[in-house]
Amino acid sequence: MSAEMDALVAGATQKLEALEAALYGLKQIRGRFTSEDGLVSAEIDSDGALVGLQLTEGVTSLPPAEAAQLILSACRQAAEDAGGRRSEVVAALNESFAPADAQPAGGYPGNA
Repeated sequence: MSAEMDALVAGATQKLEALEAALYGLKQIRGRFTSEDGLVSAEIDSDGALVGLQLTEGVTSLPPAEAAQLILSACRQAAEDAGGRRSEVVAALNESFAPADAQPAGGYPGNA
């Protein structure tokens, strides 16, 4: 193979590896949040699905509306955590697909 073809294959291989790493990373993401009082803990995956919810016995002493609000708040915070982690994985994938000449000097914006 020519040097040009070798470079093309190497570039495609690197992009495939970056994509596989991103897919793996997305599957591993879990956003977690526990309320300050420790009564409610929620866990959300990278798709935004609730995959874990733990309530302590103390939550039964709360009025239903307050307990519901506490659960929803914990789920929202866990979803925000998962979303932030997902954004990091996607940003890393996007960087790996950017052409080398399009990346700023020093590796980050503002360092040109």
